Amino acid sequence: MHQGTDRAAGEEHHEAPPLDAIPRQRRKEEGTPVPAVPARQAPKARDARKARRRLRLLPTPTGTPFTFGYLLVLVGTSLFMEFADRDTVSAVLHASSTDVAHLGETPLLVLAASALWVVGGLTSPYVIGFALVLTALERRIGGWRTAGVFLLGHVVATLATEIPVGLSVVAGHLPESSLHRLDYGISFGLMASVGALAGLLVPWLRVVVLGGVGAMLLQDLFELSSPLADWGHPLALLLGVACWPLLRRVVAARGAVFGGAGPSRRAPRGIRLPARAPDRR
Repeated sequence: MHQGTDRAAGEEHHEAPPLDAIPRQRRKEEGTPVPAVPARQAPKARDARKARRRLRLLPTPTGTPFTFGYLLVLVGTSLFMEFADRDTVSAVLHASSTDVAHLGETPLLVLAASALWVVGGLTSPYVIGFALVLTALERRIGGWRTAGVFLLGHVVATLATEIPVGLSVVAGHLPESSLHRLDYGISFGLMASVGALAGLLVPWLRVVVLGGVGAMLLQDLFELSSPLADWGHPLALLLGVACWPLLRRVVAARGAVFGGAGPSRRAPRGIRLPARAPDRR
């Protein structure tokens, strides 16, 4: 290749031989142009990163084993509700109900069994909410803590809504038939998970999540079509919010507080961020 400079002016013209270390190099007289270096694939790299971020929204066996396994169980029970005999489905659901009568006889059994069903089956929006919310929560705090938050909301909100029913029946304010009502589903655990996850998001996204869910729950309270569920959902959400201090410390110990678009610079109280290294210019 010939490279001319002002220092070479007036000197005899000659062409340097090709360099053996550079592949695919040809002399000009061979008539084969040197191939251009391909441009950086920046758009494709950005698209690949976006695709990876979207995939992280979904549960995986290795990344979120608790959410993935639980979701498979819910899919199985939903298919059973859809295709099994109607009388068999009704009998199983009544046996799994966390009504006062069952809580007085086999509390642990019905508390566990009632969380294996989704009201409405696979077409319910709770299935999508479960997959997205618990996946995001588990990626931040781990599987065991996510299970603890879910169970906290499910158990406490169930007991807090069913025990007053039993007391009202004893006091004569409700008929005895109220002891045998159908009550099952994952909504209490899901609401607690939403409340817990909101505390780990960047501030603007936290406001959006709590504002949207809170507005929906307030509308249910005004309508009061299902009193126990309508009161249990806000209680479960507040239980998740009450977990913020503990979960923020857990996340801070794991690295950082995550948000929808990037890490939050706001650290939990009592947690000191490491000093920022000086810029090297």
